Amino acid sequence: MSDSLGFLISDVSRLMRRRFDERARQLGATRAQWRTLTMLSRNEGLNQGALAELLEVEPITLCRMIDRLEESGLVERRRDPADRRAWRLFLTDKSKPMLDELRSTAEAMFDQVLVGMNAPARDALNDSLNLIRANLIALPAPRTTETAHG
Repeated sequence: MSDSLGFLISDVSRLMRRRFDERARQLGATRAQWRTLTMLSRNEGLNQGALAELLEVEPITLCRMIDRLEESGLVERRRDPADRRAWRLFLTDKSKPMLDELRSTAEAMFDQVLVGMNAPARDALNDSLNLIRANLIALPAPRTTETAHG
């Protein structure tokens, strides 16, 4: 079961990302931009390093993404009053309608992919996935043993 469950979860995730990308592209956005904007909407005022950590991307990767979002007028950098070298990130008014559209697009897609599941089944799926996530977060990191390679 573990092999098939892992593959199934991975396959569903891959297909959902692909389908969302197709829809987001029609709105002029990428999934990475949507994810960045969404995370920033939940954490406005973060610096780039903290946002990169939340998104689990390298800071240089996020820097390029923020550059593009800033050029598009969706994000603005403001100097950190406590650290002249750092920038705080904020959404612009222009980003809010795009975020609303992307959220609506995601909700519509979820409605389509969950066709045939009644409300209790959807709730059970959500609860199960949350439990799996919590269990994964709680797993201790494997102990590393240093071996001599020679």
